[in-house]
Amino acid sequence: MNQEKFGKFIKELRQKNNLTQKEFADKYHVTYQAVSKWENGKNMPDSALIKQISEDFNVSLEELYNGEFKSKKKKTIPIIIMICIIFIIFIIVILFNFLSSDDFQFKTLSANCPNFTISGNIAYNDKKSAIYISNIEYCGGDESQKYKEIECILYEKNGETETQISSYKYDKKESITLENFLKEVTFTIDDYEKTCKVYKDGSLYLKVNASDDHHKIITYEIPLKLDDRCKK
Repeated sequence: MNQEKFGKFIKELRQKNNLTQKEFADKYHVTYQAVSKWENGKNMPDSALIKQISEDFNVSLEELYNGEFKSKKKKTIPIIIMICIIFIIFIIVILFNFLSSDDFQFKTLSANCPNFTISGNIAYNDKKSAIYISNIEYCGGDESQKYKEIECILYEKNGETETQISSYKYDKKESITLENFLKEVTFTIDDYEKTCKVYKDGSLYLKVNASDDHHKIITYEIPLKLDDRCKK
């Protein structure tokens, strides 16, 4: 054990908690001269006091004896993995609910627009349907242009009636390109319609509203193409 490092660690604990040497000394019923000797590495408190300091300042005995805090590495990768696992389980649960029906069917959704590519599908049976859209990519125009606010909205159009199904909005401080924003966008809508008969080419579409630093708004409308009309 390095007595000098121990002393510096005691001093750091005291200062972080805004205590003078006298206040620290009074807390443990010793003189401030004793605390000064601890901090200068000339002496050490007895084992009972060391244990009490450990409990009072929520540090381990190992940290005290080593004279330094243990490094606490951020566990970003495990968190990301956990989020991915939860998302996969969520999708599996959705698919399982549908697959329990003998007449379960899929229809593929794609972008009916030259500047965007989209992959998605509608899963449906005679009781309900679900929409899943992902991998939205922008492939036209200036891909370096950055926007302060962007919102992607999924609509259903039936005649003159438009219904907003879901939306994803970006409003962080940092500006973002349309390409990078769309990488974050995924729509998963479970049990939206009881049947699939309302869907046809163009009845579902995405609208993207992008606002730059000068508050100029650019709007894209992306009709979604259904590979075949849903059977009634």
